[in-house]
Amino acid sequence: MATTKIDQERCKGCEMCIAVCPKKILGLSDKINAQGYHFVEQKGPDCIGCTFCALVCPDVVIEVYK
Repeated sequence: MATTKIDQERCKGCEMCIAVCPKKILGLSDKINAQGYHFVEQKGPDCIGCTFCALVCPDVVIEVYK
């Protein structure tokens, strides 16, 4: 089982990672970061470690651990 680590303070909530996640486990948080953005968070436990989210992130804020 894999998991994601998201730098919530650097995330701008562009939602690109949400769109490419094959398991649809990423989503925007109800909270906002210091920059004023709703950041992405892992909403479910079913991460398969595909790294699509990390590869598409323009700000390189996602790390995937297997």
